[in-house]
Parts: sequence; structure tokens; C-alpha cells
Amino acid sequence: MLTALTNARVLLDGGFADAAVVLIDGARIVDIVTSTDLRLRAAQVHDLHGLTLGPGFIDCQVNGGGGALFNDAPSVETIRRIAAAHRRFGTTGLLPTLISDDIGVMRAAIGAVREAMRQRVPGILGIHLEGPFLAPQRRGIHDAGKFRIPTAADIDLIAATDAGRILLTVAPEQAPPEILHALAARGVILAAGHTAATYAQTRAALDAGVRGFTHLFNAMTPLQSREPGVVGAALEDRASWCGIIADGHHVHPAALRIALAAKPRGKIFLVTDAMPPVGSDNERFTLNGETITCRDGKCTNADGVLAGSALDMASAVRNAISLLGVSADEALRMATTYPAAFLGLENTHGRIAPGFAADLVALDADFNVRQTWIGGMSGT
Repeated sequence: MLTALTNARVLLDGGFADAAVVLIDGARIVDIVTSTDLRLRAAQVHDLHGLTLGPGFIDCQVNGGGGALFNDAPSVETIRRIAAAHRRFGTTGLLPTLISDDIGVMRAAIGAVREAMRQRVPGILGIHLEGPFLAPQRRGIHDAGKFRIPTAADIDLIAATDAGRILLTVAPEQAPPEILHALAARGVILAAGHTAATYAQTRAALDAGVRGFTHLFNAMTPLQSREPGVVGAALEDRASWCGIIADGHHVHPAALRIALAAKPRGKIFLVTDAMPPVGSDNERFTLNGETITCRDGKCTNADGVLAGSALDMASAVRNAISLLGVSADEALRMATTYPAAFLGLENTHGRIAPGFAADLVALDADFNVRQTWIGGMSGT
């Protein structure tokens, strides 16, 4: 049945529109009209009472949520639990993210995402493999004992799958350009991260098929006067995308504002790097045998090393407005339109437009989530 979402401040390509009505038929948006459109007579009308209506948030880096960590139990049940927790904060599309682990766990994770998509678990767009082809010098909270150099067999494991979008975070210096090129040629989305690469190595990786950077500034060589490093290559490159964790802990807001000024519009998007406490009352969890504690939104081990975040996407949007000084409509695009483009979903997701997925979020004046739709199905 045709559904009409009315009386909302709707984010369209040109900005917010107060008089727009969004028509949904099944899982797709069919049109954007005014309240005088005759089709409303036969539609089920849903009055949003002045809420802001945007595309649903897309999160490319979700390690956990709802008390569950993907690495602990890479199963459909875990994926469903994580996705449900993040939906409460407006995320209608995500990549369950596997932190560096053994090959058996990688196989299980890929298989679980494949099965979750077959079962149409709401919101699952693919998988993010954050490692294990990373640099020990920039390991962060990862277990360097899991790190290794990719092989032809790894290409087959990662690329020969129908588990939706496949995002692989890799340290360029740990993967020869021919390996990167082979992965990219088979549809794997490559991002540089947890890397000690030089500027030259990063440039070579971009030429070989790397198209993004995982949590810009964190766990990568910084921009310096005589060695621009990974950060310098990322900020200079006009075509690549950068994910950022705007939680006020991972990166100083001034550094993120500089990145926004350096990159072309649309090339920086929000991620959460979320851990199990998101959507849960439990502020502690275990990762690689270490107890991780989250206080005041900051997750660390006993040595103070950051271990993901307790950030949700609605909070990331609010932080982009308050800490980075971006407009409300641009903050929403950083959570929707831009990550969709990074994932190659720019023709189906991340915009409110005819033919696009009816993945939507309704927000109040303080950007708290009031309602979501995934594939046209309403939920909270």
C-alpha cells in the first residue's frame, strides 16, 4: 500500500523542504510531492508533526552494540542484535566489522553476513574486515599476533563472496600493490588504516586501488613537514574518502575541521567504530583477553589505549554540528549520502529521492531519533 509521510522537514538534495511529502511503495521511495497530490487520497498518511526526515544513517564501522561484539560470536544472531541496537540511533544500514582475527573467524564472519543478508536481516549492507593485514607499529587495540601478509588465498576468501559490500582495511606497506590491485579488481573496497606507511607508499596504494581511509588521523602516520605520511596523502588526494570518529576523544575537533577544509565536499563521512556498550547498560566488555571500560563515552583498556567507541550515529551527527561547525543538513549527509557514495551505493541509498531505498530516519529538534524505516518498514 502507498504510504505518504507528511508534515515533516525533509532533507532533499537542495536542502530542507517543509512542504515535501514522501511517497513510499513497498521498499522504495516512489516520489516527492506536495500535499495536493491526488495520490494521497489512496495512501496511508503518516503525519510526522514537524519532525526532520532524513535518509537513514549508514555506518561503515560497527564492531558491536547491544552488549554484543562481532568477533566474540560471528553469527546471524549477533548481527541481528547489533543492527537492532544501532537502529535505535537512526542507523538503517551498516557493515558489521571484524577486528583482526584468525582465518577461521574471518570465514565464520563472512558466512554469517552472507546468511544474514539471505535472511534479510534489516540494515545489513555487507562486512568490514578491519585487518588482519595491518602494521604492528600502528596496531591500536588490535592483537598484532593476528597480523599477516595477504596471499592469493586471502584474495579468494575475501573477494569470492556474495556478502554484500566488502570493505577491507589494510596497511599499504603490508600488501604489495599487485595484491591491492587484484582485490580492487574483484570488487573489494579498500581503505588504508592501522598503517605506518610513508606518503610515497600511500600514494602507490591509492594508484593500486585504495579508495578510502579508516578513521582518519587514528593509527596512521601523521602529516609532518618533510614526510606528509598517510594523513598528508589522505588530505591531498581529491578522489578518496575518509571516515572520521567525531566523538571528541579520538581526534581533536580542530584537526577534523582542517580535514573538512582540505578535502572536497562529500569526501568525509561519519563512522562510529562502535563497541558493545552502544545500546547497552553494560560499560565493560572483553577484547583479546583485555577488559575494556567505557567512561564518559570513551572506551579504553587498562593502559588507556582507545578501543573503539561508545558513539552512536545520532550523537555523531550532533557532534558534527556542535564540534565541527557544519550545518545540520551537511551533518546529515555525512551520515548518509557520503558513506553511501563510498560504498558504491549512491544510486540506491543515502538520499530521499524517487527510486531510492525507503531507509529513513525521523528526528526531533535535538536530533534524537523518533522513528526509522528500513525498506519501508517502520521501527524504532
